Amino acid sequence: MIVFAVTTSVGLFILYLILALLAGLVAGFFITRALFKSSLKKNPPINEKMIRVMFQQMGRKPSEAQVRQVMKAMEQQR
Repeated sequence: MIVFAVTTSVGLFILYLILALLAGLVAGFFITRALFKSSLKKNPPINEKMIRVMFQQMGRKPSEAQVRQVMKAMEQQR
């Protein structure tokens, strides 16, 4: 009887430990996903269209080489 009670409590402890780990992983995944989505919404990645608009706002017509140069410089800054 005592051996059975000890193994049952150890088994339950291991089961609860595994369940808590899985629950933490699932919760962490969804929290990280939500934070990543909100970060992308606040700071969207810069693309070539945005660079062209920026040049046009400054009163310049960018060439394709200038756009590629700015994109390359932005990628190197990351």
